[in-house]
Amino acid sequence: MELAKEKQRSINDGADNNSCIMQKFKLYETRSKFYMIGRDKSRTSWKVLKIDRLETAELNITEDSMMYSEIECCDLLRRIHEGNMSTGGLKFVTTCYGIIGFIKFLEPYYMLLITNRRKIGTICGHAIYTITKSEMIPVPHPSVRSKMAYSKDENRYKKLLCSLDLRKDFFFSYSYHVMRSLQKNLSENSTAGRKLYETMFVWNEFLTREIRNNLQNSTWTIALVHGFFKQVKLSIFEREFYLTLIARRSRHYAGTRYLKRGVNEKGRVANDVETEQIVFEGAQDGCPMLISSVVQMRGSIPLFWSQEASPLNMKPRIILSKEDHNFEATRLHFENLDKRYGNPIIILNLIKTREKKPRETILRAEFANAVRFINKTLIGENRLRFLHWDLNRHSKGKATNVLTKLGKVAAYALNLTGIFYCQVSPDVRPEGLLQNSCSENNIRDLYATQQACINEDTINRETKIDRCYFIDDVIGDYRVKPWMLQSGVLRTNCIDCLDRTNVAQYAYGLTALGRQLQALRYSESPYIDFNSHLAIELMAVYESMGDTLAFQYGGSAAHNKIFSERRGQWKAATQSQEFIRSLQRYYNNTYLDGDKQNAINIFLGHFQPQQGKPALWELDSDQSYNVAKRDSILVDDNIRSTIKRSLSDGNIVRESDTSRNMDDTNSQHLSEKADDQCLSESDPDVFCCGSDICPYRQIRRGVLEGRYYESDHICYDEHGDASDCSNFLDVDWLSSSGNSCEEELLERKVMASELNLDCSSRNFCNTLVLRNFGGVKSQVKVVKREVKL
Repeated sequence: MELAKEKQRSINDGADNNSCIMQKFKLYETRSKFYMIGRDKSRTSWKVLKIDRLETAELNITEDSMMYSEIECCDLLRRIHEGNMSTGGLKFVTTCYGIIGFIKFLEPYYMLLITNRRKIGTICGHAIYTITKSEMIPVPHPSVRSKMAYSKDENRYKKLLCSLDLRKDFFFSYSYHVMRSLQKNLSENSTAGRKLYETMFVWNEFLTREIRNNLQNSTWTIALVHGFFKQVKLSIFEREFYLTLIARRSRHYAGTRYLKRGVNEKGRVANDVETEQIVFEGAQDGCPMLISSVVQMRGSIPLFWSQEASPLNMKPRIILSKEDHNFEATRLHFENLDKRYGNPIIILNLIKTREKKPRETILRAEFANAVRFINKTLIGENRLRFLHWDLNRHSKGKATNVLTKLGKVAAYALNLTGIFYCQVSPDVRPEGLLQNSCSENNIRDLYATQQACINEDTINRETKIDRCYFIDDVIGDYRVKPWMLQSGVLRTNCIDCLDRTNVAQYAYGLTALGRQLQALRYSESPYIDFNSHLAIELMAVYESMGDTLAFQYGGSAAHNKIFSERRGQWKAATQSQEFIRSLQRYYNNTYLDGDKQNAINIFLGHFQPQQGKPALWELDSDQSYNVAKRDSILVDDNIRSTIKRSLSDGNIVRESDTSRNMDDTNSQHLSEKADDQCLSESDPDVFCCGSDICPYRQIRRGVLEGRYYESDHICYDEHGDASDCSNFLDVDWLSSSGNSCEEELLERKVMASELNLDCSSRNFCNTLVLRNFGGVKSQVKVVKREVKL
């Protein structure tokens, strides 16, 4: 009974009414109205939308409730033409393929239309399109527009919006919910069309808000997703299959590299991108289609931090704000991930562990503190699993070694999360696939079955796919048959979440592909060699995705040093390419990102122009946190950070506190336990600072003023309690290979040289006089330790 009511509500909502999925439209105009005629793919159903052109202040849209045939529709247009002969009759304007939305700057409303499209792939028979041409048409008739419609500010806003090129990296589908993962589309209750626009990956949610609320349906609009979409045909053992790689960029806290960093107060992070890898076999008539997907994500480090682009500095300093005492924004971020993906949440942190001038290491230590603080309130599988691995340091060696270690991390994550795999029967029509989803009870039972298998033998799960996950009962209405579900996600980050992150995501994608092909019965083994043709072809797809995402956020193609080495590219050519991309990124970040950010804010509705109010270009920088310069050594506790209001949602004007008291009663216990459990004898130097900008370096064992800092070798104990380091994993332990002793010794010698240490003695003295920073000499106490050089 409840299911019938739910389906009836969906039909009344107009979201999933298959007869109303319209894919082609024609726009006509009279002096008083626009008439949009839409039809479905089969040309059997025609509908009419009317838009008032005599009102400039409001958007008046009405939908004809009647469903017309083609003949009836032609007759209606003829009668409209005859009735408006005195004012010029009915005129054809354009053919279009959907409404992107409506927007108003200072006076008139504008209608944004897709006037040309290109098919870029299919998922379960559903076509996916990209925009090749769009048009912005003023709604009010010229006779009713005031001078404001032709003002300089109005034209500047129009030009600003048009600078956001909809032909690049936007995609959509009429019948498939491309803003959701395959698992959500096939194994969750159908979501009403209007609700889908409220998800984080629909970029024209604001632009379509008025028409959706007015009509109470989403029949006439299309949901635009921003990111990356590519579908390729690959083969293994002379059998072909299709691989689709989708990257969905979040509209929350969206923007450019230096203007959107870290997290906002709602837990939304910058450069939040969900990546989905879908694999399916070629459909054969009368045979069920097997399909699999796996999801991973990237996002900025969820702390309050920032960088300011400068013409004089290609590597701006990292400014860490101390305002979030209990890491509430960080906690909100991970709670959101839990709602989106379930547990466990696995964090792969790729930033540096050592620097001559601390930048990334500041965030590295604070991120570890945040995760530990949050884990104290979580139990069991709900705790965050945190992996530190300095990709930049290890990439100085062979690319194969880097990818091999990352492959071990990927295998570890996949053992915990699993993949999605199901069978889609041939009787499922493309228009009806999304309605034939599983019930919540069936999903809950399937998760319970999965968890039982995971608990039985987590370590060897990769060799027990067939035994653990196959569910023989057909679910739902016998059309979609889920056999595996993914629960949890791998979250990867570096500083920009572009270059290093993309390498790690490729390694994860390749490891996942092996398991997907095994599930689809293409191979008996879940392993794919990094030197195989399949790995090389997949690398090209991920490299393309990395370049696209890097252009969107960073302003240049990604730095692909490891990929270039894998292709055998000449080292000098690679270095030249990397240098050019660095310059391109620097120029765009410094001189062009301001206008790009303004265009994004206009498109997403973060800024809405109003007459009599300051224009967008008259406001301060969009940078959320602009911390004032401070003395490099001595920090006055009364100095507070100057914070500018961000135009993105969820940010407020606030000031940072004085330095946070991070004393932890368990820190000594943590450090002692870490020393006892650590699997590597090497103990890398740890950098720390007494203020937001670190003026000096200190060599410590693991404890500094009550704070515990992670080394390059993080201890892992699967049976630890909530207060220990049980969820901090040593990546080198996973790969069963420690760091080179020669590399350790060399780096220690370099550090000792920089600090002017007398290395003739086996014991360091208790106090060291460091180099002059900013004209001030500082003495710091160093824990007594033995170093062999």
